[in-house]
Amino acid sequence: MTKLTYSQVTPKADFLNRRQIIAGAAGIGVSSLLAGQANAKTLEFTKSDYKVEGDITPKDAAITYNNFYEFGTGKDQPARYAEILTTDPWSVEIGGEVNNPGTYGLEDILKDVSLEERIYRFRCVEAWSMVVPWIGFKLSDLIAKADPTGNAKYVAFETLNRPEEMPGIGWAPSFPWPYVEGLRLDEAMHPLTIMATGMYGESLPNQNGAPLRLVVPWKYGFKSIKSIVKITLTEEEPPTTWNRIADNEYGFYSNVNPEVDHPRWSQASERPVGAGLFAGRIPTLMFNGYGDEVASLYDGMDLRKNF
Repeated sequence: MTKLTYSQVTPKADFLNRRQIIAGAAGIGVSSLLAGQANAKTLEFTKSDYKVEGDITPKDAAITYNNFYEFGTGKDQPARYAEILTTDPWSVEIGGEVNNPGTYGLEDILKDVSLEERIYRFRCVEAWSMVVPWIGFKLSDLIAKADPTGNAKYVAFETLNRPEEMPGIGWAPSFPWPYVEGLRLDEAMHPLTIMATGMYGESLPNQNGAPLRLVVPWKYGFKSIKSIVKITLTEEEPPTTWNRIADNEYGFYSNVNPEVDHPRWSQASERPVGAGLFAGRIPTLMFNGYGDEVASLYDGMDLRKNF
């Protein structure tokens, strides 16, 4: 594969023109964009071989169209309210079926890993999509640091639960906070699975899951849990938030599958966010286009029941 960064995918002039169109069409204010960039800093990273065909989603669209219920259920609310979130210092508690449990500072974690850019498709279960140039490291490197025991079969994740800085928690007190997610251990150890610390060449905006989020590109976006503070390796399948809320709509695996519709809408196609006023829907790809790399993880499984 050819090495490519996000700035090389779309010519700069085209990128800027499209950004202006999208900003106008979506009614994105200057204050929102500045809020999304308030804590951004340039990151050092290695260019990688991970790329996709087609245009990168305009940055302004990617940082202002988010699902992050801790800051509200509206797509624009995370960008408006997440600026108050304190992300430095940050630590992650790692425990469960590991030989090296402990609480690890993010700065110490980053000393032992290599950051690289991964240009991935991102497919929301709501049938919209993006193409995002993430910056991060392989989750397997962090798991190896914790040294799993032979009993470890799953990895559970937990999002920060800080109501004083996350107004959405107070607005929806009946929601089962904190947000939790999980993967099978072999999914977590797969080389495509990363922990992202940045996007578009800079640190993650708060509304996109700063300072540390999971990215699993062949699964629906809600599996890519944001602002992670706890990782637990378990022997049993861990609970996950949306599966708790509606197990008939959101399975544990939730791999992208255009042949299995959500009970309330089709998953056969998707709307690319930021693609322009007249852009149409595009077909959704099995495993979001990563089938060659990950389909073997599910050999022998009933795809209709486990997606």
